[in-house]
Amino acid sequence: MSVLEMKVPSPGESITEVEIATWLVKDGDYVEKDQPIAEVDSDKATLELPAEQSGVITLKAEEGDVVQVGQVVCLIDMDAAKPAGSAPVAEAPKQEEAPKAAEPVKQEAPKPVAAPQTYATGAPSPAAKKILDEKGIDASQVVGQGRDGRITKSDAELAAVPALGGNPVSATGSRSTTTTKLSVLRRKIAQRLVSVKNETAMLTTFNEVDMSEIFRLRKQYKEEFAQKHGVGLGFMSFFTKAVTRALQMYPDVNASIDGDYKINYDFCDISIAVSGPKGLMVPVLRNAENMSFAGVEANIKDLATKVRDGKITVDEMTGGTFTVTNGGTFGSMMSTPIINPPQSAILGMHNIIQRPVAVDGQVVIRPMMYVAMSYDHRIIDGKESVGFLVAVKEAIDNPVEILMGGDERKGLGL
Repeated sequence: MSVLEMKVPSPGESITEVEIATWLVKDGDYVEKDQPIAEVDSDKATLELPAEQSGVITLKAEEGDVVQVGQVVCLIDMDAAKPAGSAPVAEAPKQEEAPKAAEPVKQEAPKPVAAPQTYATGAPSPAAKKILDEKGIDASQVVGQGRDGRITKSDAELAAVPALGGNPVSATGSRSTTTTKLSVLRRKIAQRLVSVKNETAMLTTFNEVDMSEIFRLRKQYKEEFAQKHGVGLGFMSFFTKAVTRALQMYPDVNASIDGDYKINYDFCDISIAVSGPKGLMVPVLRNAENMSFAGVEANIKDLATKVRDGKITVDEMTGGTFTVTNGGTFGSMMSTPIINPPQSAILGMHNIIQRPVAVDGQVVIRPMMYVAMSYDHRIIDGKESVGFLVAVKEAIDNPVEILMGGDERKGLGL
């Protein structure tokens, strides 16, 4: 019998163990070569484990087990015959369920009808019943204090106002709890976030941006842009372009700290926070400073799709120099984002609200957004952080002049 031992492959550099998140097959199933058989969580991503050969599988690890890279997690009997119809072996027993319908139905003896409740056995009096009906209270939930448990008018009045010391109505909703072990990825995120709070001198600075010009550009060119480039014109391309410009103006924001040394980068790898089934992930736009508006949108769309489909790789989430996160998609008005280590700063976007603002001495209504930048004060001073955020604000307030060189059509690649 030819049996293949399937071992856990290395998901990426420095990863030594993974957790079996979900088995996609059952013990004894017939699997095809390259068929996904499990999802494994590392401390950076969730990855699919494909079958290396076709055959009947025997599982050697349980869901939730933490296994080392190179450890055997299942066996595949390559000599096993493929079942007829290519159906998994574990599915066959379901066909035996049909005959059960022919079994005779057991006749149950009729249950005795309960005797009608009287005042002496706990029924409410007419006056009490009227109060309970008006308040929508079930008489069975009230403890009567009258003779033999009879519910009196006084009992009903007290039950209707439990806060005043009456008989409280018992809770009828579910009060169960569920305990679930955190995934390796979620535990690693928690560890990293706590370490950031404890090990960095994190500070946040705020500003607000006027989205009027971006609204105009998107409304005027969205159809032409989509037809020309095959992607929509969103907010993220404007903010990414504004951020890469500001990073080149304030290079210390595009740096990280390593012990007693500061590392500056001459490229802008922008991490974009994306919400997926396994939580928030941050795929990276490499050399975003060289991308066009269409290039940013296309790359974000591709990475976001991979995150939501669980196909993002460790390499695609490693190495960012600055992060942009958009809490506004969930309705957040203001927040203090946490730095994504080993980076030194992060920009938080928020929801857009029509607000009255003063423009040239006049009060006008504009679509405004609060923006926040958290930064590590150990290597970024207040002057650089505030200057950086002001540079972002200038670019968003006036994108045509600052981001498009005065030619909006050419800037959008139209």
